[in-house]
Amino acid sequence: MPGSRTAALRLRWLSGGLFWRTFALLALLCSVSMASWIGMISVVQRGPQAQQMAAQVISVVTITHAALTHSAPELRRELLFELVSNEGIRITLLEPTDVVEPPPDTPLMEDIEALVKAKLGRDTRFSRRVNGVPGFYVSFKIDDDKYWLMVDRERIDGLSRAQWVGWAALVGGLSLIVAALLTSLVNLPLARLTAAARDIARGQRPTPLPETGPIEVQEANRSFNQMVDDLARIESDRAVILAGISHDLRTPLARMQLEVEMADLPPEAREGMQSDIAQMDAIIAQFLDYAKPTESSSFAVLDLSALLAEVAQEASRISELRLLVDIDPDLHVKGNPTDLKRVISNLIENARRYGKTPGMDFVEMEIFARLSTTAAGKRVLVTVQDHGSGVPDDQLEQMLRPFTRLDTARGQANGAGLGLAIVNRVITRHEAELHLRNRAGGGLAIDLAFPPAA
Repeated sequence: MPGSRTAALRLRWLSGGLFWRTFALLALLCSVSMASWIGMISVVQRGPQAQQMAAQVISVVTITHAALTHSAPELRRELLFELVSNEGIRITLLEPTDVVEPPPDTPLMEDIEALVKAKLGRDTRFSRRVNGVPGFYVSFKIDDDKYWLMVDRERIDGLSRAQWVGWAALVGGLSLIVAALLTSLVNLPLARLTAAARDIARGQRPTPLPETGPIEVQEANRSFNQMVDDLARIESDRAVILAGISHDLRTPLARMQLEVEMADLPPEAREGMQSDIAQMDAIIAQFLDYAKPTESSSFAVLDLSALLAEVAQEASRISELRLLVDIDPDLHVKGNPTDLKRVISNLIENARRYGKTPGMDFVEMEIFARLSTTAAGKRVLVTVQDHGSGVPDDQLEQMLRPFTRLDTARGQANGAGLGLAIVNRVITRHEAELHLRNRAGGGLAIDLAFPPAA
């Protein structure tokens, strides 16, 4: 269970917006820094690199020219062979019919050509391929004869564009990995805190956050854990207080009921006092229901279709109720059957009290249940609706608050205003959702969306 929860948290964290925004920002900064660094090196290094390569070319051409000029004619063939085999320098005659490809048109090559021509003469020619043979060619003259001097490009080339791209890709990849690690260090504690806050909103107690890492994270997690403990203690104290008060009030109520039964009172007075006592007893029952916790350990996979049918059958015995039921079979959810029965019963009782059809002396209502597909995935959707006068749209949310009664909207009735608050409390702890809306034809519709049992 903890492993699956951690995996779900990591998936939610990776798919969230803050991680990718932070990662994209760091990646952009790394890319801009790298581009600036490469541009700066290219600009600053181009001058010295051009001078170094030009000096090397001039030196090779000058030494080769001198060696060929001062060597005996019968030894020139041996000298040319030695230059090719030992130095990688090849000398060929420059013919007018040579097929010559110009050197690459780059700023670095332009600087090299300018420096070499300044030393060897303006008529010096350059080529990267002569008669299909690649290399770096420089022309020179001995007397009236023209020659090509060819050296391997590796001796004068710096990093090629492909090499620059390769190094940039390597450094960029390492930068992105570091950016992802830094982003995770920043955002993972926040994702844990968000998930824990979401658990509290659903009425669940989250797993304590790890009090490790940077000091700021330690203090935030420690404070949050303390807040969770305080809320749990307050919730427990409130439940004990409500349950204690409610329980203690029932003893004098029972005594009052007995005294009313035994007292010699007119029938109207007796009925009024009995009604008041019954109303007080109903309010106490609501307090007990609201204070009772819903433990997730009591949840089990249950047949919601059968449960709804059972509750609907019991409700159909109410004479003032006209109930229409449309329930799909084999709808299974995970929950506490007693609590879910109380939820549906409370909704039916709420409709019986407040949802009387205008102009009629009975209540029309429907219960629908079906498997639905929403943006959040598959949901078991249960709808309980009546044909009453409905509720003003701006007061729908208030109906879910404890001790709230909208008498002006739904008619005067007895109760403490805890009916829908109890329903919302139980539904939240079942990891389900409750939505209130006004029915198109008049009346209030309450939608319950449960995650289906796996």
